[in-house]
Amino acid sequence: MFPQDVIPAGSVVLRPLAPTDTEAIVRACADPEIVRFLPLIPVPYTRDDALQYLEMAEQDWKSGGAAFAIADAKTGEWLGNIGLKPSRLRSTNEIGYLVAPWARGRGVATAATAALAGWGFGHGVERVELLADVENLASQRVALAAGFRHEGVRRGAEQQRDGTRRDLVSFARLRGDSGERVTPFLPDFPGGSLTDGIVRLRPLTPADAADYLALHNLPDVVRYSVPPEPRSAEQVEERCRTAGATRLAGGGVEAVITDAATGAFAGEIQLSNLAPPLGQAMTGYSLLPAFRGRGFTTRAVNLLVDWAFEHTSLSRIIAGTSPTNVASQRVLERAGFTREALLRGLLPGPDGTRLDDLQWYRLRDAPR
Repeated sequence: MFPQDVIPAGSVVLRPLAPTDTEAIVRACADPEIVRFLPLIPVPYTRDDALQYLEMAEQDWKSGGAAFAIADAKTGEWLGNIGLKPSRLRSTNEIGYLVAPWARGRGVATAATAALAGWGFGHGVERVELLADVENLASQRVALAAGFRHEGVRRGAEQQRDGTRRDLVSFARLRGDSGERVTPFLPDFPGGSLTDGIVRLRPLTPADAADYLALHNLPDVVRYSVPPEPRSAEQVEERCRTAGATRLAGGGVEAVITDAATGAFAGEIQLSNLAPPLGQAMTGYSLLPAFRGRGFTTRAVNLLVDWAFEHTSLSRIIAGTSPTNVASQRVLERAGFTREALLRGLLPGPDGTRLDDLQWYRLRDAPR
């Protein structure tokens, strides 16, 4: 059984929960983000629910877990809850937390998570897990910043209020780990987007699913896709839903190309097939017909490749085109890519056929 310590964590402190925290807990649990990502929280959340939670927290202590309030170190004001629950079957412990909306953006969750994990290791814990909804990028960033390593995705691991199931991204920290911040190989775009004043690239999100589906079912886009097949609504929704988590895990970048003046969806561009030991990745792109012939794709490629060379250790970006896709070849030439090789029968084609791939490259130090 853990002792009910008070744990310092920089600008916050982890202390035992108290009845005086009740009203703040009720107010915080009306927040849409908390309701969205914590499906076990009652809706609406009442004072009786908060009092029941305080009773459950006491039971957590008695059953070998730990439950704390995250509080301002100077004033003692309640800012959130955090807990550590054991799983004896797997000899591990799981951290869970919520932070009040008025306390976000101050590093509260990261400080509390790092401090609680360290405290647990000091009391005999060997492994601590943190699970985050696949769309909860803020919580995934907290895990990385608190020294937790990405381990994978647990498909359908959490049931929602409507009976559907959601994926959870799994992170873990071991007693012997350094606890230092884990820096994503693919960082956020500076300021959230990339722009040259004409086009803007921003991360792909679930809100883009309808536009993405329409784009990838255009006959000429399907023709040059790998494999050359239309996308289903389910495939597109999955791709849009997981794009942010994939980037944080170092799996690739999925970005939307928009008209910088209007914000209109114009197309999409990716950085995929990452091979960090080789310093290499691949780019690919598609554009809606209404935006073609205006240089949008070349601008998008330049923005993404320049960002990759400036903010990652990648030294070589490659691309592939069909030998008949002259428009795409012109894009790559204008973006500073050099033709490298024609690979015969590299790609799957319709009805079991194989297609040739004309490959291109651009190096970090090469002029456009």
